[in-house]
Amino acid sequence: MDALPLTSAGARSAPAVSPLATWQTWTTGRSARGPLHVVIVDEELPYPANSGKRIRTLNLTLRLARRHRVTYLCHRNADPAEARAAEQYFQAHGIATVVVERAVPRKSGVGFYARLAANLFSPLPYSVATHNSPALRSALRAYADRNTVDLWQCEWTPYAEALRTLPTARRLIIAHNVESQIWRRYAETETNPLKRWYIGRQCRKFARFERRAHGDATGAVAVSSEDAGLLQKHFRARNVAVVENGVDTAFFRPSDERRRPERILFLGSLDWRPNLDGVRLLLDDVFPLVRVLQPGAELCIVGRNPPAWLQARVTRCLGAELHANVADVRPFLTGCAVLAVPLRIGGGSRLKILEALACATPVVATRVGAEGLKLEAGRHLDVVENVDDMPSALVRCLREPAIAQAQAAQGRSVVLKHYDWDVLAQRLERVWFDCVGVEN
Repeated sequence: MDALPLTSAGARSAPAVSPLATWQTWTTGRSARGPLHVVIVDEELPYPANSGKRIRTLNLTLRLARRHRVTYLCHRNADPAEARAAEQYFQAHGIATVVVERAVPRKSGVGFYARLAANLFSPLPYSVATHNSPALRSALRAYADRNTVDLWQCEWTPYAEALRTLPTARRLIIAHNVESQIWRRYAETETNPLKRWYIGRQCRKFARFERRAHGDATGAVAVSSEDAGLLQKHFRARNVAVVENGVDTAFFRPSDERRRPERILFLGSLDWRPNLDGVRLLLDDVFPLVRVLQPGAELCIVGRNPPAWLQARVTRCLGAELHANVADVRPFLTGCAVLAVPLRIGGGSRLKILEALACATPVVATRVGAEGLKLEAGRHLDVVENVDDMPSALVRCLREPAIAQAQAAQGRSVVLKHYDWDVLAQRLERVWFDCVGVEN
């Protein structure tokens, strides 16, 4: 059963080659120390891998599970069919699962706003408090009582609160983002005064939470050197390592098919607030100006789970189209003229940019959208300071395709060198050994 390949915006695609085919080469000649028993604690099973976090987690977990005993302890996926498929998938790959039942709080309605109001009296951020279930804490204690575990890996920073139930255990936090940084950017871009006040409180709560969580942990993994610096400087993080996001370079690669010379692509999960903020700016501010300068320009939006308001908004935008929950994003990446990343909220690093450059697709991104990657502005991709500067940069790519393609080709060379999942799995394995005090 093939493990991947996986994309940042849609469903799992049928693989051309197995992404684990090089695993035997990866393990040849390496130290035989171990294996370790690592328990990964997370929100849910990361399958299907249809978001950036799931893609990263599953790619690294599958590779390391071939050398170590890995147990996944988490809440049950909200969708029953997805939950069943995910457990079967993990079992097929030799990964034990401990899945805890939970009632997922709705993010709408009177009850949601009542919970937000009640959180004003909690020291924990809302997303930490709602994931810190008694059932999960009980499962952690029970598993620790019955099993010898070398390392507990917190796969999303809010789950560090549940792991406090095991105060003497070795704990590694995987910081996919610096959460307080995201909330600070939410506050900076929110125009509603009441919402901005509430978001500001959440930002301050997250800063306090992250400072305590990282101060208590054995180690931390950031996805970029910028995030690593923040964790060390502001959040008392110790033993911080960098394991970047990656891409399956055998699956995402250039195509011989001709690109549509005036097509702009937006790619990303459409149930994540930073992406929704970016695509709204693209539709309302950026693309209309592009059409004034380049009347034949097209906008193609690809992603999973778009809300109803976005679907309605796209139908009112001349030249725009929406493709939801696609099986394979590669035809969109290799068929467009440029990928637009108009983000002003976010953290970590962008898998969508890595996937695009692996396909030799030109990229125009904001500074926030491109942060955390070993890419040079003006050489590997175009980077603008803010969304206001994006229309002219996109039009330049449309009008000068040879220059844009040459830049993307150089970007692809960087991706091939630095962002292969096998290399990144080796790096995370070294972090595991360091955390348990074993030399490898």
